[in-house]
Amino acid sequence: MAHQQKTSDLKKRMRDALKGGGDKAIKKQKAIGKLTARERIIAILDPNTFHEYDLFVEHAAKDFDMDKKYLPGDGVITGTGILIGHPVCIYAQDFTIAGGSLGWMHSKKITKIMDHALKLKVPIIGINDSGGARIQEGVNSLAGYGEIFYRNTQASGVIPQISVILGPCAGGAVYSPALTDFVFVVDKISKMFITGPEVIKTVLGEEISMEELGGAKIHSEITGNSHFYAESEMECFDQIKSLISFIPWNNMKKADKFPKKGPKTRKYKIENIIPTDPKQPYDVRNVIKAICDDSEFLEIQKQFAANIVIGFARLNGDTVGFVANQPNVLAGVLDVDSSDKAARFIRYCDSFNIPMVTLVDLPGYLPGVDQEHAGVIRHGAKLLYAYSEATVPKITVILRKAYGGGYIAMCSSHLKADFVFAWPSAEIAVMGPEGAANIIFKKEIMSAENPDEMRKKKVNEYRKKFANPYVAAAYGYVDAVIDPVETRKMLIHAIEISLNKEVISPNKKHGIPPF
Repeated sequence: MAHQQKTSDLKKRMRDALKGGGDKAIKKQKAIGKLTARERIIAILDPNTFHEYDLFVEHAAKDFDMDKKYLPGDGVITGTGILIGHPVCIYAQDFTIAGGSLGWMHSKKITKIMDHALKLKVPIIGINDSGGARIQEGVNSLAGYGEIFYRNTQASGVIPQISVILGPCAGGAVYSPALTDFVFVVDKISKMFITGPEVIKTVLGEEISMEELGGAKIHSEITGNSHFYAESEMECFDQIKSLISFIPWNNMKKADKFPKKGPKTRKYKIENIIPTDPKQPYDVRNVIKAICDDSEFLEIQKQFAANIVIGFARLNGDTVGFVANQPNVLAGVLDVDSSDKAARFIRYCDSFNIPMVTLVDLPGYLPGVDQEHAGVIRHGAKLLYAYSEATVPKITVILRKAYGGGYIAMCSSHLKADFVFAWPSAEIAVMGPEGAANIIFKKEIMSAENPDEMRKKKVNEYRKKFANPYVAAAYGYVDAVIDPVETRKMLIHAIEISLNKEVISPNKKHGIPPF
């Protein structure tokens, strides 16, 4: 009888805790198109695999009548589950309970599951939906954030860290997602900012909405703080599952191998993608899809710095990271944002044993006062640093233009690419034929009877001599000039024979990137 009473008591306590913030708060949450914290976890994980822990944790705050308040689970749900057949750790802040505010015990639950993830070498998924620090707990809530940030940093490069912004994420809370590997946002639901509209209005007198200040589109298109943008929560969860299928579970493993599939060559004919006119743009994503398995490419940060394309695909069933200049946007030039975007992705691939393929077609770095003053030297150097430091297989294919510093930065042989291939259409030179001819043959052009005709003649002369892959091939900077239709075959072979490469680096604690 005593046993039944205790079991009955347990069930009652569980029912009370599982109610979250109560029917009224849950109804309000759903009215704005948001799922509850538990519904979100269940929707992400494989069916019936979620195991919750610390359900009965309670806050320990006493001031401001907090000792009279019961906050089930202290406003955050933590546990473990299975995702695509593999274990993960997960937590979700519950906005229906005190606005998901972070107090000391709330943070202790999060750091505990983060510690589990690092110890067990499994990914950690954090769902952020919180009004911020719990003011009633004072410095303890700030201490909680600090403990989370420290663990984000310790786990970096060891286990995948995924942040899902499904509500407000304000003040100090934004730094945890910023320290993680991938940030997911949803239109009209996600809000991220350091200081909210009210503070900005008070301090600067400027009026701005939460959406305009830190909505999903802002962070996807302008700030680059997010990596995946979705129209709905369910679309977001599908994106998470897709990402997880491409990446390894920790830095000691490799991503799961999938059945080999050829590209959809009827739709993507590699030999027809690039125009014969070197000035004509094209979509480099079509080149990637003409190369990779089943023409399936998971693009990352699609809306941000679109002049460079990054993402995951498979070659012969194995995950590969692609970095490619995008001639469709700003002629594929490198600038402040595209350098940051690519450099961070390269470091991720290197940390998690993912071979990299770089597709090159760019006229160089973007010129201009704005870029110089924005620090293009420092930001551009990040790309050089990331490629030089990476020890995973690095294969480069020069499709068309590779001019000046852009040629070097896009994983040239000088940054220790394992193999550099070039298409016959490749132009490798210090600068484009027009600019070079104007400098080298300035006197001849100026003194000619017909300067325009002389300029055309000298441009063609320069193009024949330097704007091709054969000069670089003659010096061994290009390992092979290849027929475009051979690209997939060459990449697969190059990656296969590079998998056991060893790089002996100088003994040091760590380098000092141009952050």
